[in-house]
Amino acid sequence: MKPTLLVLAAGMGSRYGGVKQIDAVGKNGECLLDFAAYDAKKCGFGKIVYIIRKDIEKDFRERLFDRVARNFDAEYVFQTPTALLNEEEQKQAAERTKPWGTIHAVLCAKEAIHEPFAVINADDYYGRAAFDTLGKYLSSIDNNCTEHAMVGYILGNTMSRNGSVSRGVAQTDGGYLKSIVENTKIYYTGEHFSGSDIVSELDGKTISMTGKETVSMNLFGFSPKAFEGFEEYWANFKKTSLGLPKAEALLPVAASDIIKNGEGRIKVFTSDESWFGMTYPEDKEVVKNEIAKKIASGYYPEKLWEK
Repeated sequence: MKPTLLVLAAGMGSRYGGVKQIDAVGKNGECLLDFAAYDAKKCGFGKIVYIIRKDIEKDFRERLFDRVARNFDAEYVFQTPTALLNEEEQKQAAERTKPWGTIHAVLCAKEAIHEPFAVINADDYYGRAAFDTLGKYLSSIDNNCTEHAMVGYILGNTMSRNGSVSRGVAQTDGGYLKSIVENTKIYYTGEHFSGSDIVSELDGKTISMTGKETVSMNLFGFSPKAFEGFEEYWANFKKTSLGLPKAEALLPVAASDIIKNGEGRIKVFTSDESWFGMTYPEDKEVVKNEIAKKIASGYYPEKLWEK
């Protein structure tokens, strides 16, 4: 059974200042997501599912989806503010403008997924080796497997010189995940951009980081069995957070709950690839240059898709 790639592409891009999911960075107008789709197909994934907002559908189709769909089995679903909320819950959340977060997005795609699946962010570059690792693992499990997976990255390889990043700092034991703590503001303090200059602001404290920590980039692999835990997490989130304007239901937290609740384990693979992504406007030139280097080296063809 070939796994599915699920792409979280409904974000608002508030720090980037635009719809970064479909901004061109390749030589022929390709988006960062074109390269993810290309890598996933090359690594044995059978289908790709995008989660998007309704307001970007036209641009999304014209600038990415229609091209990918000519070369890969692809579909998209919508994440809307009222999805997965009953009438009473919608009233409680009437003033909410911020999206509900990554778990809400994943659950919006549940009906489109019938096999083990990987999850990625739309604005991060993960590298082909990570897709190969997860593709092989997910192809080896069945739909009821309780051993899920994550590809972790080295914090120092995932920093931006243009501002803070949000990373889930992972604790592991014997190759399996113990916990993830979401650090929403990690940044360099000096001009040397070295590991000794990295700090995280967490719970009102400034914590020094080594740069060698294993972090989650939302690159997970799950069997459909995980939806049971995600739905439980979402139900509990709604009980406490519908009236909170900034609360988000986050995938790393729900993944940690699978472990905490004894519902399964998450095997951790580690990638030593360097991250690049589209968080800030200044990142676009970095991404374009990195992609150009990979094309020049033969890692990607000059023209990514044949049609």
